[in-house]
Amino acid sequence: MTTPTGMPSRRQLLTGAAAAVVAAPLAAAPAHASAKDQPTTWDLTVLGTSDTHGNVFNWDYYRDKEYDDSAHNDVGVAKVATLVNQIRAERRGKATIVLDAGDTIQGTPLATFYAKQEPITQTGERHPMARAMNVIDYDAITLGNHEFNYGLPLLDLWIRQLGFPALAANAVKVRNGKPAFEPYVIKKVSLGHGAPSLRVGILGLTNPGVAIWDKANVEGVLRFEDMIATAAKYVPIMRERGADIVLISAHGGDSGTSSYGTELPNENPTALIAQQVPGIDAILFGHAHAEIVEKFVTNEATGEQVLTSEPSKWGQRVTRMDFTLTRERGRWKVLSKHATMLNTNTVVEDPKVVAAVKAQHDKTVAYTNQVVATSVVELSAAQSRYVDTPILDFINKVQTDTVAAAMAGTEYASLPVLSISAPFSRTALFPAGDVKIKDVAGLYIYDNTLEAVVLTGAEVRAYLEYSAKYFRTHAVGAVVDPATISEPAVPDYNYDTFSGIDYDIDISKPVGQRITALNHAGTTTPVADGDRFVVAVNNYRRSGGGGFPGIVKTQVYNAQQEIRQLLIDWAQGKGVIDPADFFQPNWRLVREGVPVF
Repeated sequence: MTTPTGMPSRRQLLTGAAAAVVAAPLAAAPAHASAKDQPTTWDLTVLGTSDTHGNVFNWDYYRDKEYDDSAHNDVGVAKVATLVNQIRAERRGKATIVLDAGDTIQGTPLATFYAKQEPITQTGERHPMARAMNVIDYDAITLGNHEFNYGLPLLDLWIRQLGFPALAANAVKVRNGKPAFEPYVIKKVSLGHGAPSLRVGILGLTNPGVAIWDKANVEGVLRFEDMIATAAKYVPIMRERGADIVLISAHGGDSGTSSYGTELPNENPTALIAQQVPGIDAILFGHAHAEIVEKFVTNEATGEQVLTSEPSKWGQRVTRMDFTLTRERGRWKVLSKHATMLNTNTVVEDPKVVAAVKAQHDKTVAYTNQVVATSVVELSAAQSRYVDTPILDFINKVQTDTVAAAMAGTEYASLPVLSISAPFSRTALFPAGDVKIKDVAGLYIYDNTLEAVVLTGAEVRAYLEYSAKYFRTHAVGAVVDPATISEPAVPDYNYDTFSGIDYDIDISKPVGQRITALNHAGTTTPVADGDRFVVAVNNYRRSGGGGFPGIVKTQVYNAQQEIRQLLIDWAQGKGVIDPADFFQPNWRLVREGVPVF
């Protein structure tokens, strides 16, 4: 690991299986046949990243120190640059292509600062991710769904700041059906001295979920078509226009499922693209934040093996794909292909990337370290998945007050206001004493905006049952270990809780029957199916993210206010964070009515 100055830190480590693949030798130089009946071969290397999410430096802005996790991963494009430079140097005179599969300009306070606090659309400054990626000199990048979070004007400016194409073939203009961004590029590359040129087609596919997750930014302007159908449309076109090899850079996982159901095209179709669309040699993909080193999918039409790989997240890994090619009857043929994974914790940060972005990093660090309030006690989110904690009610208090004020004088003014929150980060902490912007941002790590809808009592119960399904079933009398209370693969943010009503979650009951004693706040009056509530909720949930039932409705409130900023503003205005001002214990994890903790 290194600090943002580019100096080596105390460890340069490999972790897990990645150690073995990084230690593997680099691809051999083009081998020339020793016998007349053996073909002459050349090689192509493709390097790929995805889901960098605004990480330039190996830095944790929420903790104000070098990034570290239990596996000692490093993060950041500055370290990616060092790996890319190493591979390019080792392959000097031969072709190396560098791609990214999207989700680039959202995810860290650094990225947020230049989208919200000092937006590049107002200052004209170059975005830090444009600065960093231009130093690397990518060949192409695919737009991920989070590229649309800050609106089309900022996205369009960021794309203009890049020194390489930004691709999204399945994003089309509503008014005329034409591509809204470049669909693909065909790059002419040299494989080495004496080799005929190779034309590499690169197709970019973004995620159709944008239509839900960023509806306010794209509705009526952009339409997001099926990724499989779009690949089937463009791959033949690219081949007809001279592409000798076709690569896809796709922002969609390979599970074949969607978080939003069937109302939009598949969210995670990468394996299906490889299976159903002939003519594809390899797919670099992202979105699921998984590390998939090498996975082959058989194309059902041709029987060819399509190489796929996903390089984790945040710049922790770099996919390396190696292709061996030869010429047959004047055409290029791929003889072999395979993938390995490079680990960024083996290298220091590239000094050119550090120099390009350090001033913006320093400004962001100064901003996140501003004191906004004083907390009378320490507040932690460590137990928030399974214990009603004050720190989540801080979120609920701000959301409830904002929506209740907006409902005054409307037809919904008489309805109770409920609020939904979730433990986004179990490491979130407000220390006793000074609370800084980084502490609040660490509690609410997403750029969600606040919305509100009207739900019935039956819909509230169904929503809570959906969230409660993620707890493991525990028999009465058995010891419950907090470490095993929930499924490890389920993100913390799926354990949604409500304020404004009282309820128990009985983990001895079957899924679908776990919400018991659901009452109006502070009473023993049961919530009836026909009761109505105004429910404050973030835009991700309200637009279908996570597939929670009943919440995808027309909003009764949507002022496009970012929840994280509302929390910061409340803390600054109040000056003191005291649980007595917002903590209302209203739910319990129980077994047969007996509290678990």
